Amino acid sequence: MLKLTYTESSFDLECVTLSLEEWVAQRVILALRVGQSFCIEPTTASFLLPVDLPGVEVLRAEVKRDDREIIALCACDAEYMEVTLRGSWLSDSSKDCVGVFVTTMSDRAEFFLHKLWQEAQYCASVMSE
Repeated sequence: MLKLTYTESSFDLECVTLSLEEWVAQRVILALRVGQSFCIEPTTASFLLPVDLPGVEVLRAEVKRDDREIIALCACDAEYMEVTLRGSWLSDSSKDCVGVFVTTMSDRAEFFLHKLWQEAQYCASVMSE
């Protein structure tokens, strides 16, 4: 499962070894125990990746191979492409912009997309130094 965490000032993507159902069940139980409101709804999440990142062509091939339409790629400009994922948004309320987006696809696709995202973060941090 891929978990995208959105805060007021940042965004993080990670691979989680639990199944989507197990992870959501744990979040629901936690919310119940602490008396926190909880909202879950189907939606999409998007982020950018540099088009010149090594491995982007492999990602494109993986997207073409997967017929479940969980992931879509779209060119933004000459430097970036948008990665859009279908999944579920979990937050305190349906209007909240801080929360967690979760999705599941093949283990190979999840791992590969996570590695590309990490590489993009590393390249961005090197360029800003």
